Amino acid sequence: MTRFPHLADMQDFVGQSIGTSDWLTVDQARIDLFAQATGDFQWIHVDPVRAADGPFGATVAHGFLTLSLVPILFETGFAIEDVRMGVNYGLNRVRFTAPVRVNSRLRGQFRLLDYTPIEGGAQLLTEVTIEMEGSTKPACVAESISRRFT
Repeated sequence: MTRFPHLADMQDFVGQSIGTSDWLTVDQARIDLFAQATGDFQWIHVDPVRAADGPFGATVAHGFLTLSLVPILFETGFAIEDVRMGVNYGLNRVRFTAPVRVNSRLRGQFRLLDYTPIEGGAQLLTEVTIEMEGSTKPACVAESISRRFT
C-alpha cells in the first residue's frame, strides 16, 4: 500500500499513479448478497446452473457490484495518513468493460487526476481501473470523486 503523510502532498501527484489495491475475490456468496440488497435477481447473476449454459459460461457479478467495490479497493490501495474522514462525492465516466465471472480476482489501480482544495480538506478526482486477474481488459473504469478531510 502506498502511504502519503499529508493530504496537501497529493497536489504533487496529479497525473500520476498513486497506488494498487490488494486482490479481492468475487465469489457467489458476494454476488447473491448484492442481489438481495438490490433486488436484481437476473439469472446470469444468481442461477449457476442456468448461467453455465449462458453467454459467459458461469454466473457474473452485477456491474454495480463491481463498482461498489471501489471503497474497499481504495482501503488497500493507498492511504493519506492525516485524513480523518473521507466521503464519496460522485462518479464520472463509469464503464463496465468486461464481465466479471464468479470467483474472479479483482484489484484497483488508482491515478490521481485532480486535486482541489476545499474547506477542511480537498476534493480528489481519481481514475479507478478495476483489473481482473488473467484478463487484458479491465472489468470497470471510472472516475471517483471523493472529499477528504484533515
